[in-house]
Amino acid sequence: MSVSPEVSPAAEAPTPPGIARLLAIMARLRDPQTGCEWDVAQSFRTIAPYTIEEAYEVADAIERDDLPALREELGDLLLQVVFHARMAEELGAFDFDAVAHGISDKMTERHPHIFGDAADQGQSREVRWEAQKAAEREAKGATSALDGVALALPALMRAEKLQKRAARVGFDWPDTEGPRAKVIEELDELAAATTEAERLDEAGDLLFAAVNLVRRYGIAPEDALRHGNAKFERRFHGMEALAGSEFPKLSLDAQEALWRQVKAAEG
Repeated sequence: MSVSPEVSPAAEAPTPPGIARLLAIMARLRDPQTGCEWDVAQSFRTIAPYTIEEAYEVADAIERDDLPALREELGDLLLQVVFHARMAEELGAFDFDAVAHGISDKMTERHPHIFGDAADQGQSREVRWEAQKAAEREAKGATSALDGVALALPALMRAEKLQKRAARVGFDWPDTEGPRAKVIEELDELAAATTEAERLDEAGDLLFAAVNLVRRYGIAPEDALRHGNAKFERRFHGMEALAGSEFPKLSLDAQEALWRQVKAAEG
């Protein structure tokens, strides 16, 4: 009779499902006695910047059509949720399971025509979604149409959200002529500003007006600026490729000529 080799308890234990394993890892990292010194020292505020960074890295992987990177970045983002949930659990506030149930409840409530008995009235998905979110904000005590627009959003995205909220209660131009005139007005006011405080104020007004104009054309300002950034970066690299190491030494006119050359080549 053959004798099976001795197997350690650790080797016998099956690997837990993904979420359970990740939760157990985070609990161990946060253990005050045996955990990682860095992880134990963190708080909601110190982790928040990493959460934002990971969300952007997810978006970057999507932009690059890099599915292996997307898988990795989604894991990094999930870790942030687990980290915050673990800290909340230690405070006795809520745990990861409560987070998962909370978003599940929200999704079913926002889709009554799918998960409930409510009939689909033929509204667009955006109309249904925004009406439900408005009801949720009201239930939480919101008194303004602008309540609930997160302060931590990138400024460009937050400007668009504020304008959309205002538009839902009628505060919006009917076409592009109004916001176009406003952009021109704000350009003039920025040029006329004489102090740093005035320039800051007018520059903010100009950017806000530009967001409004782009939005009225049906374009997401964040997408437009991301596209513009990519175009500038691509053309600048093209200029550097044409001029080589001499590029920084060229006059502005010479650099501008290279820009026109690269732009024409794209045409």
